[in-house]
Formats: sequence, structure tokens, C-alpha cells
Amino acid sequence: MSVRDILNRLKWKGDVNFDEVEIWYIDRGAPNDSSVICGREIERIGRSFIYTKGKTIPFHRVIRVVYQNNIIFDRFEKKSKPD
Repeated sequence: MSVRDILNRLKWKGDVNFDEVEIWYIDRGAPNDSSVICGREIERIGRSFIYTKGKTIPFHRVIRVVYQNNIIFDRFEKKSKPD
């Protein structure tokens, strides 16, 4: 599942407070070259980008999506083998 699909599912799922979703992404020049935004900062989830008031973040830079301390997506997590 793509980052876009995950974010749209979290945003439109009735039992998730999207404001509490954290999106970690590669941000060159920031401490540790990464930053975090919360769902409440997202103005629009586009086809290839996340749009906030001050930034446009390409999906390929998203490294982790977290909701209530549960990792929903981690780009570097090893994929499990199919059953």
C-alpha cells in the first residue's frame, strides 16, 4: 500500500483522529535530516505530494507514519514474507 493510500485511509476512517497522525519525512538541512508534521497541518493529500501551508512534501520522502505511538508505515522496515 502506498503512503498516499495509507494517509487517505487514515484521514477518512471514522475511528481515527487524523490530527494525531505523525508523518516523518526526509528534510535536508533539518536536524538529522528529518522532520515531522501532524495530520492537522495537512491541507491536501495530492497525487504525488502532501501539501501544508508552508511546505510541499513528496511522498517518496515520507519515511514513517505513526498514529498513537503505533507505526503504520516504515519505509525501512523489512517486508514480511507472504504466507
